[in-house]
Amino acid sequence: MEPLTPVIGTLPAGARNRITDVAGVTVGHCTLDEGDVQTGVTVVRPHAGNVYLQKVPAACAVINGFGKSVGLVQVEELGVLETPIALTNTFAVGAVAQAQIHEAIAANPEIGRSLPTVNPLVFECNDGYLNDIQAMAVDRGHYEAACAAAGADVQAGSVGAGRGMSSFGVKGGIGTASRLAGGYCVGALVLANFGTPESLVIAGRHVGDELAARLAAPATEPEKGSIIIILATDAPLDARQLRRLALRAGAGLARTGSVYGHGSGDIALAFSTAYTVPHHAAEPMPFMPLLHESRLDPLFRAAADSVEQAILHALWQAVPVRSRDGHRRQALLDVMSELRNPT
Repeated sequence: MEPLTPVIGTLPAGARNRITDVAGVTVGHCTLDEGDVQTGVTVVRPHAGNVYLQKVPAACAVINGFGKSVGLVQVEELGVLETPIALTNTFAVGAVAQAQIHEAIAANPEIGRSLPTVNPLVFECNDGYLNDIQAMAVDRGHYEAACAAAGADVQAGSVGAGRGMSSFGVKGGIGTASRLAGGYCVGALVLANFGTPESLVIAGRHVGDELAARLAAPATEPEKGSIIIILATDAPLDARQLRRLALRAGAGLARTGSVYGHGSGDIALAFSTAYTVPHHAAEPMPFMPLLHESRLDPLFRAAADSVEQAILHALWQAVPVRSRDGHRRQALLDVMSELRNPT
């Protein structure tokens, strides 16, 4: 029987309790599990069409900027996505960005000629403890495989970009969840690679000291990880409002025990599927009544709850991984088996 994850908050989840409960959003993974190579690529597609021609309103919030992502400057300036969102390891950012450019050119051959260039969007976390990151094993084909695998049924745990990630001294990885609020859906997907063992909080209960004791973890171990948080919603929000939504990801992250440590790169991106922005000036801009500011609070709550829930899903669904130089990460539920079926 699959272990039950503690349920965060009182808001109802969507049908899948996944980011893909936001209509049109799909997720795909490509997992590399080959000896010392324990890494991968995860792709979030905001819609099934041509994202370069039909851009998606978006905004980012850099909670702590110890990261090496590509594409955030243009998202901040223009407030749109024009490629799918890619997640991978730190040293694979360049390869995946090139893969995104190739994909965009294949669909739009005049990019960089009669059309403007494209803004690839790649987020990263450092999986070098479990993965031989110097092998630079991720290539264009792995990004393409993740795109081809994109669907509504999202795997979580030690898959895709999450294969080599660690959280709280145990196995981290991909987590996802959703919440319904105010007549809309907010979905979250996280790449969890953060947290020291003694800091872990689960559904308001501090279990970090016990976890650290069982792992025999150094009490003064500094925070060296990161987390990437992707929020999707079908609420009609503009880029300014989406940045406000992205900032609330930090509330859900903090509830798990994170203090956004010096060595942690904590970045959130939020996008809306309620409308698209045409690339060509000859096409009419969308006329979309936006949600009033006074109606945002339920979405803020949904963002915080879905992020916290997604982090727990990453921990609950991760499997142990062993890799180079004898490095290994146990699954949280193997270390603390009493958490398997919370009351």
